[in-house]
Amino acid sequence: MFLKDTTSGDLVEVLSVSDLIDPFRATVPGRFHAGEEMGEPKSFVKTDLVFPSGEALPRCWVDPNYK
Repeated sequence: MFLKDTTSGDLVEVLSVSDLIDPFRATVPGRFHAGEEMGEPKSFVKTDLVFPSGEALPRCWVDPNYK
């Protein structure tokens, strides 16, 4: 799954969708997709990620107290 990093505007390939939808995890492993070479995997803060359209992630993915 690809999301967009709000700080750089670059696409991020999410490497663990299960971590992405888990509201108790604040970060998700992924790597940048910008330029010719594949980026090294790193940890991204979920609040810094949005869908490529600019829409925010669902609240149930980021807020463990959401009911």
